[in-house]
Amino acid sequence: MFQTFDETANPAQGPARLAALRDEMAREALDGFVVPRADAHQGEYVAPCDDRLAWLTGFTGSAGWCVALADRAGVFVDGRYRVQVRAQVADDFTPVDWPEVSLGGWLAGALAEGRRVGFDPWLITPRQLREIQAQAPGLLFARVPNLVDRIWQDRPAPPLGAVFEQPVELTGEARESKIARLAEGLGGARHAVLTLPDSIAWLLNIRGADIPRNPVAHGFALLSDGGTVTLFMEPAKLVGVDLGPRVTVAAPDGFLPALARLEGPVQVDPASVPVAVVDALDAAGIAVIDGDDPCALPKSCKTAVEIEGTRAAHLRDAAAMVRFLAWLDAQPAGSLTEIDVVTRLEAERRATNALRDISFETISGTGANGAIVHYRVTEKTNARVEDGQLLLVDSGGQYVDGTTDITRTVAVGTVGDEERTCFTRVLQGMIAISRLRWPAGLAGRDMDVLARTELWRAGLDYGHGTGHGVGSYLCVHEGPQRLARTGTVPFQRGMILSNEPGFYREGRFGIRIENLIVVQEAPPLPGQTVANMLEFETLTWVPIDRRLIVTGLLTAAERDWIDSYHAEVEARVGPLVEGAAREWLAQACAALQKEQR
Repeated sequence: MFQTFDETANPAQGPARLAALRDEMAREALDGFVVPRADAHQGEYVAPCDDRLAWLTGFTGSAGWCVALADRAGVFVDGRYRVQVRAQVADDFTPVDWPEVSLGGWLAGALAEGRRVGFDPWLITPRQLREIQAQAPGLLFARVPNLVDRIWQDRPAPPLGAVFEQPVELTGEARESKIARLAEGLGGARHAVLTLPDSIAWLLNIRGADIPRNPVAHGFALLSDGGTVTLFMEPAKLVGVDLGPRVTVAAPDGFLPALARLEGPVQVDPASVPVAVVDALDAAGIAVIDGDDPCALPKSCKTAVEIEGTRAAHLRDAAAMVRFLAWLDAQPAGSLTEIDVVTRLEAERRATNALRDISFETISGTGANGAIVHYRVTEKTNARVEDGQLLLVDSGGQYVDGTTDITRTVAVGTVGDEERTCFTRVLQGMIAISRLRWPAGLAGRDMDVLARTELWRAGLDYGHGTGHGVGSYLCVHEGPQRLARTGTVPFQRGMILSNEPGFYREGRFGIRIENLIVVQEAPPLPGQTVANMLEFETLTWVPIDRRLIVTGLLTAAERDWIDSYHAEVEARVGPLVEGAAREWLAQACAALQKEQR
């Protein structure tokens, strides 16, 4: 059943809450206060009790900041949320294009030298603090208790979801092996601090329920060079879970005292630990080494077992998607709302009897709502799916053997030439990434341009990365790999990414086409001179709406890719569906007609 999300957010209350925050700022003699969308664990996703940005401003995106001053309050959002933020926040808040406008630069322009800006040291990383301070060297940045928490009278309690084991039959490596392997790689550090929930879940082969749609548990951990882990987590979450002799469990309130007793040096990731961790180590006189989260890269390179599980999850999910799309195509234009679409799609996934949860709140946007990149329908915004519109559906499932994420944009009735032309250019970008072969050592920033080339030829673009990493029954957004201009980590075998170029015409329509792909070794070609070549294997097998393709814009190779992809979709998914869905699939996967070509 469809449920309204982000109950914490109430834009109408924003002005009153901002006024109350300013009162607290005055009591602390602060000229500004920083409110990031973050928690003490520094993951992308936060529990309701930690969604301070949404509570204060009404903005419900997955990334952003508010900087409150006495006379203004900036809400900093990236290209994914520029339309959404204007629709969600009251006039008391001013949207700011970030990172084009930096927090520090904005503060430096708004406050005189010597002014004090407060922040909660649990919610900002050392790297973020250094960047802000470098951009605003004349300001004083003060560590203070969280002022939002003082005024949030009905703040939800911290989550206490039960933890359960992810068996080695699904991970491909036992926790003891992971701990020993990573401990050996610490180099000169005696310990490494882990705060990211998915890193801890991956290392210990556990999953949890503290974050909606993401099977992780809140906690902190210390990985020691002797091949042991101390896990700081509420014991009530771990009832019945035996983590073995290498793992010691302690209460979360023992984390800071334990840091003060460590023998250094201690490795911390300046991009993912809170400033409070480094402060505690510094206060105890313990040497600190900056280094990447030791779990991040190993976690991103999936084992053969995880990849095989992901393939199975995607086929299961594809059958649910096909049944959904067949149903959708049979409904008269104007008979459905966006919520009807969400409800039916989630019902099809549940009908697999294998779904643990959806992997994020389903995006169902028709017409102008589709142009809001991360739009999520509510009872208030729920629009009817009318003839001539594009319907953008971005969704995914959490299965015990894999995480899925797929976007399909479909035609409702007869759509215009502009929509079809833009759709085709987006599709060309998705195909370019799908067909790519490259020398080992390249990163997402080297490839992102290929997804945009045909859009750029027409003077078009999209304001988000082309792809993100995806976990194995973990978070649907996973680093460090990114298929984006900001992606600097070289792709390695086993990394799973999304391939999702798009285009958004504000106020009219949105287009996104998304498959998941996994990096694999490319077979050698005759005459090849590059020793190590990589390529992508497609994981997602769901038809692309051929009615929206302007085939005259395609090259012969692109047309062949579409026909080959659809033939493979029918071969793989056809045996998994029957009746009307099977008939629909055969039509949806038919080769492009000669007159179309």
